[in-house]
Amino acid sequence: MKVHLLTPAGADPAPARDLDQGDADLVRDLGLDDVVTAMAGGDALIRDVALDVLLRPLTDLDAIRWRQDVVRDALDAPAAVAELYRLATDAVGTESRVRGWWISNEPSSVLGRSVALMRALLGPLRDLRSWADGHGTLPSAGMRDLVAEVTANLTEEWFREVEAHLRRLSNPDVVLTLRLGPTGTGSGHVLASMEPARRSWLGRSRPDESTILVPESDTAASQALTELRERGLRLVANALAQSAEQVLAFFGQLRREAAFLLGCATLEQRLRDLGLAVSFPEAHPVGRELAATAVVDVGLAMRTGRPVVANDLVADGAAAVVVTGANQGGKSTLLRAVGLAQLMAQAGMFVGAASLRTAVATRLHSHFRREEDDALESGKLREELLRMSAIVDRVSAGDLVLSNESFASTNEREASRIARQLLDGLVEGGLRVAMVTHLTEFSRDLAAEGRPDVVFLRAERAADGARTFRVVPGGPLPTGFGADLWERVLGG
Repeated sequence: MKVHLLTPAGADPAPARDLDQGDADLVRDLGLDDVVTAMAGGDALIRDVALDVLLRPLTDLDAIRWRQDVVRDALDAPAAVAELYRLATDAVGTESRVRGWWISNEPSSVLGRSVALMRALLGPLRDLRSWADGHGTLPSAGMRDLVAEVTANLTEEWFREVEAHLRRLSNPDVVLTLRLGPTGTGSGHVLASMEPARRSWLGRSRPDESTILVPESDTAASQALTELRERGLRLVANALAQSAEQVLAFFGQLRREAAFLLGCATLEQRLRDLGLAVSFPEAHPVGRELAATAVVDVGLAMRTGRPVVANDLVADGAAAVVVTGANQGGKSTLLRAVGLAQLMAQAGMFVGAASLRTAVATRLHSHFRREEDDALESGKLREELLRMSAIVDRVSAGDLVLSNESFASTNEREASRIARQLLDGLVEGGLRVAMVTHLTEFSRDLAAEGRPDVVFLRAERAADGARTFRVVPGGPLPTGFGADLWERVLGG
C-alpha cells in the first residue's frame, strides 16, 4: 500500500536538494518558527514535519491542487485526521516495544522477532481498516485513494491468512532437504516444510531406519543441526522481516502526512479564533501574478496571539515590488506576510488572506537586515554582501527574492548603487523581487523611470504622524519621517 495524501501517485513528494543556509534564513527572516509551533500544538513531530514541508514548496499546479483538496478534508474533518495520526503513531511505536525483546541476528531470532512484530501490527492494521470503513465519504482524491487501497487490501480474508501464516511460523519444526556430497557436506539446501512444533511425544512419528537420533550429549552434532536449521530459516526470516519493514514504512509515511494535515487543521482554527481571514489561494505557473486582499503576517499573529493589520496588494505583471515609507509603518510585516503566503500556497495550504492569486516560485530567498552581532568577524556591509552573494549563487529564473532593508550598513549613495545593480540583475535574470527599502535615492530614481514592471507601495502615515500599519499604493516620498521616531522616543 502507498500513501498519497500530500502528493498524487507518480509525483515527486519533495525537491531532491538538501535544505541549506538559504532555508535557515527563510525560517529566521519570515518567522516560520512561530507558524510551525502553532501548527504543532506541542507535538515535536508535527512541528518538524510542517517545517520540512513548508521549506520544500511544490511547483506543479496539479500537485498543489491535489494537496489543497486533502487539506480541505482535514479542515472539515479534523477528528478523522487526528485518529489517523494516532493509529499511525501507535503502529510506529510497536517496533520499539517488540524489538526490545530480541537482540540476536540469527535467522531464528529474526523470524521470531518478525512474527512478534507482525502480530503486534495486526492491531493497528485492523484499526486502519475500521477507519477506512468509517470515512469513505471524504471527497478529496487523496483521501478516496487511501480508503480504497485500505479497503481492497485489508480484507477479513487477508487477516485470516496472515494469522494462519504467523501461527505456522511460530516456533516451527523445520524440514530441510539437501544433497550429500562425497565428503558428507551438504549442498542444494531446500526448505521443504515448516509446521508448528509438536510439543507432545504422542504427536511425533516413530523413527525408522532412515532416522538418525542425535544424543543430547553430542554437542557437535547438535550444533550442526542448529546451523542447518538456521540456514533453512534464513530466506523465510528475511522475507518476513522485509514484510514487517514495509508495513512499518507505510505507517511511518502515513504518520508523517497525517501530522502535516493535523497541523494545518490546528493552525486554521487558531487563525479563525483570532477573527482573521483564511482562504485557499489560486496558484498560477511561474510568471508575474501576485494579488492579495486582507493578507496578514501569520507568524506575527501566532506570536502575539492577537489580530494583526491586514493589507491588500496588487502587483500583477510586476517583476519588482518596492515598499517605502515611514519607519515602523508595517513594511517588513507586509514583506513577511507575502513570503509566508507564498510558502503556504506552495505547500498546498490555505493562506492568511481573504484571497490570494500568485505565480509559483521555483524557490524563495530572503535577505533581511540583521541586528548588530558582536560575533561578526568582518564589517557589517561585508556580511550583507556575503549573504547576498550566496543568494545570487543559488538563484535561477522563476525564483522570488525578498529583500528587507538590505545594505543599511553603508551610506545612502553606495547602498543605492548596490541595490540598483542587484535589482536590475535579478529582474534581467527572470526573477521576481519584493523589496523593502529606506534608500531615498534608489527608490526615487527608480520611480522616475516609470517602469511598468515595478510596483511601488508606501507605508501609510496619518497626519499626526501615527502609524496605521497599512501599506498602500504610492511612490516614494523624500523623507522616511525619522523625526516622528525622535519625537516618539525622546519627545515630551
